[in-house]
Amino acid sequence: MRTDVSAFLGAYPWRKVPGTSATAVLAAMERTAIDAAWVSHLPSFFWRDPMEGNAWLYDTASRSDRLAAVPAIHPGFPGWEQELDGAAQAGVPAVRADPTWYGIDARGAEMARLAKACASLGMPLMLAVRLEDGRQRHPNDRVDELPPWAVRSLIRSDPSLRLVVTHAERTFIEEVHFGSTPAEAARIWWDITWVWGPPEDHLATLIDTMGAARFVFGTGQPLRIPENPVAKLDLLDLPPDDRAAIESGNAELLRRPPRR
Repeated sequence: MRTDVSAFLGAYPWRKVPGTSATAVLAAMERTAIDAAWVSHLPSFFWRDPMEGNAWLYDTASRSDRLAAVPAIHPGFPGWEQELDGAAQAGVPAVRADPTWYGIDARGAEMARLAKACASLGMPLMLAVRLEDGRQRHPNDRVDELPPWAVRSLIRSDPSLRLVVTHAERTFIEEVHFGSTPAEAARIWWDITWVWGPPEDHLATLIDTMGAARFVFGTGQPLRIPENPVAKLDLLDLPPDDRAAIESGNAELLRRPPRR
């Protein structure tokens, strides 16, 4: 079983990206033996109200039992509480909020309120550090990357909050993980989309020092090549249980309500 927690549907504003439809993403999943994908609506990152893309996302994801919607929640817009309640009732695996794209303070009162609401529902909150390498970004793409201190601030805002952070590289992950208490670090999961594999061995080092339980499989497709994270795992000498946890087991645990 292989679950991709970080896939996207829909057009990208800064360049032509192939394979953005649900049909194309499903074909890529078939090609790379990915059984299920948590999908976000890519255009919503750039909309004034990202929640306006949720209806399309729910409808599109509902047409395949291999896709699970990860709706966007903007805690600065009216009606976000109802949108979050609707997501919980729909049984989504997580909701996402990306404050740097929304233009709100990553550790401000709005994000703190969302964090508390997600924690009370047992709903994982997903955030992306970046979508593209800064060297290839369009000159008009001026969104700041999510800083490590924002993740630390969020995880400390509520003792029941669970975070899924995507598109982070090794130094970012280490700064947050080793700058957090063990209890805080145990409530953060990291996808492997942006972590270098062999020969740099960044992924191997992180798994050795932090444990396989902290990582989930993510591709970042269609902005990134889905074969990449598969190859990273293939090139590592991981125990079968650790590989299974990263590829699907940890994601399945995230979908279960936390024990109170």
